[in-house]
Amino acid sequence: MKLKDKLFGLIGFFVAGLMMFSCTELKEANYQIIPMPLDIQLAEKGKFVLAEGTPVIYPEGNEKMQNNANFLAEYVKEKTGIALAPTVGTEGKGIILKVEENKEKPEGYMLKVTSDNVVISGGSEAGVFYGIQTLRKSLPVVQGEKVALPAVEINDAPRFNYRGGMLDVSRHYIELDSVKRFIDMLAMHNINRFHWHLSEDQGWRIEIKCRPLLTEKGSMRKETVIGRTGKYDGKPHGGFYTQEQAKEIVAYAAERYITVIPEIDMPGHMLSALHAYPELGCTGGPYEVWCHWGVSKDVLCAGNDATLKFIEDVLGEIVEIFPSEYIHVGGDECPKTRWESCPKCQARIKALGIKGDEKHSAEEYLQSFVINHAEKFLNSKGRQIIGWDEILQGGLAPNATVMSWRGEEGGIEAARQKHKAIMTPHTYLYFDYYQSYDTKNEPLAIGGRLPLERVYGYEPMPKMLSAEEQKYIVGVQANLWTEYISTFRYAEYMLLPRLAALSEIQWSSADKRNYECFLSRLPRMAQLYDLKQYNYAGHAFDITANLVPDSTAGVVKVAFKTIDNCPIHYTLDGSEPTAASPLYTDTLMIKEACTISAVGIRPARKTRLFTETVNIP
Repeated sequence: MKLKDKLFGLIGFFVAGLMMFSCTELKEANYQIIPMPLDIQLAEKGKFVLAEGTPVIYPEGNEKMQNNANFLAEYVKEKTGIALAPTVGTEGKGIILKVEENKEKPEGYMLKVTSDNVVISGGSEAGVFYGIQTLRKSLPVVQGEKVALPAVEINDAPRFNYRGGMLDVSRHYIELDSVKRFIDMLAMHNINRFHWHLSEDQGWRIEIKCRPLLTEKGSMRKETVIGRTGKYDGKPHGGFYTQEQAKEIVAYAAERYITVIPEIDMPGHMLSALHAYPELGCTGGPYEVWCHWGVSKDVLCAGNDATLKFIEDVLGEIVEIFPSEYIHVGGDECPKTRWESCPKCQARIKALGIKGDEKHSAEEYLQSFVINHAEKFLNSKGRQIIGWDEILQGGLAPNATVMSWRGEEGGIEAARQKHKAIMTPHTYLYFDYYQSYDTKNEPLAIGGRLPLERVYGYEPMPKMLSAEEQKYIVGVQANLWTEYISTFRYAEYMLLPRLAALSEIQWSSADKRNYECFLSRLPRMAQLYDLKQYNYAGHAFDITANLVPDSTAGVVKVAFKTIDNCPIHYTLDGSEPTAASPLYTDTLMIKEACTISAVGIRPARKTRLFTETVNIP
């Protein structure tokens, strides 16, 4: 080829490229995400355009940062179809990932976009990961279109160091892949603690090699109660995780900067263990793995030395599986009925010189003895305990952290005693409660009413605590108990979008939170839910209708809206609207009695049907 031909060929290539660029709509990122970053400073001009092969530059020899680069490339490919190229280095044009160590804010990050490059610098590798999550959530969901990042500087850091989500796999066993899916959901919402509830009256879920009967016998129940009917399904239900599988979960979570905190609930909620080892109970059994829900009177015998050995055996293997600083030992809902009449327990009370007083019974102090024993053992292994707020009864173990679930009182009391506390009050953060007041049209739940707005309205820092005492409120957590949640698909429905509200409580300062602003950002989060095919509840996305009678004009004025102004189609004859039905554009003036129905139609899903009978005044 002659030089002139080459020149004209190159010119043609660039002209074609420019024409393709001009004909392709440029989609822009939007930094108004969930959780809302602390500080966003948009530049007056400048954009960085993501292109095929854009390098994601990470430092050589840092495996965590290599993982971060791969995660970013995966996220961008998933949302835009653009394939980035993870590349070793420290600078250049592209997306640069780097750590600028910050011990005070290790999970903080800066995201800076210019026309030349994108820099995500974090106080640690975890901080970089959260900057990546921000970039991920900012991107539009598009395929085959160019994407631009407006020039910006975002500086962000979390309010709480402990940001937790609990999953109960004991009432209903959840497959390993679904547990990983739950971890991915936590990572998407900047949640850094996975509280794994592994033992219950209804099933033991973790392999303990020196106590093989726990999984051989305790992991299976013969049947399960059907709803609230009192009838049973006649189907065995069970399952457990081997230690290798549990370690796989720990590693999977760690790659996403999530610490797995295992819970072995004691001394109550232990029927599955008592079925396997009946000698550990006050009566000697026989015991059965429970097929229904509630609180059993049969608990571990606190007066039996074999019980203390059992606790050490179990926790000794738990600490080998889970490297977390914290091990959760439960301590909740332990009736003292058996202990009151058990000769061994009463002998233990006498030997310890325990006496009841106006604050606590002797048996409540005996529970403190059991929890203290667990704590001393774990402390000897370099670990700390977390327990539900009942561990306050009989006096707190010296280094215990309290998880306050029966309201905030337990957390307040722990803080005043200079113990760390994690707020998880059931009235705001139990995601097994109904999401709507219209319970007839909701899947079965354990009870209660916990709409999205109520979750978002929770403020975890009690005002009655002094500034010094408030330092002991170290985190916030939501819990999903699974008595009535038999599949993970159903679990997703109960979790989302309430996890979005939780994430903003955990991450953002109180003065930065506004529910209407949150709702305006939720549709973009829902696009990511749709992309991941999560089964989320749609209440917040439904049509809001305002019907106002005007007797003077003899009409009823009907106004519709949704949080994202999606197209709304309606009918006046009671039939269900479709995309071919009239499109709502402005307030309707209804002059004759009718049944009005409306539905919002989005690309991924429709709103629930709104219908109302209209009578003319």
